[in-house]
Amino acid sequence: MQHIELGQLGEDLAAQYLTLKNFEILERNYKWGKAEIDLVCKDDNLLVVVEVKTRQTDVYGQPFEAVTKSKQRQIIKVTNRYIQENDVELEVRFDVVSIVKNQYQTKIDHIESAFYPLR
Repeated sequence: MQHIELGQLGEDLAAQYLTLKNFEILERNYKWGKAEIDLVCKDDNLLVVVEVKTRQTDVYGQPFEAVTKSKQRQIIKVTNRYIQENDVELEVRFDVVSIVKNQYQTKIDHIESAFYPLR
C-alpha cells in the first residue's frame, strides 16, 4: 500500500472511530498554506484537533512518536487560523490517533490531550 493511501485509510479509520465515540467531525484535512490539520472535531464543549498517524508496523516505534515538537507547533498555528476563520469560542484540546494497520491487525490508540500549546 502506498504511503498516501495508507494515510488516507488511517484518517478514514480515525474518523469512524471518533464518530463511534460521539465526536462530531467538523472538518477533514483543513489546510492553511502548506500546513494541514487532519481532523477538526467537537466533543461536548471542546474543539478537538486530531493528528492521525498511520503505519503498517510499529517495529520502528509507535506512530504517535512521529508527532514531533515541530509538527505540534505547526498544528497549533493552523488551529489558531481555524479558530479565527470560524469564530470558534470553545476550549481546544489536541489529540493524536495512532494506527497500526496491516493484513494481520488494525490497532487504534486514541491519545487525548497528547500535547498542549506552549505559553
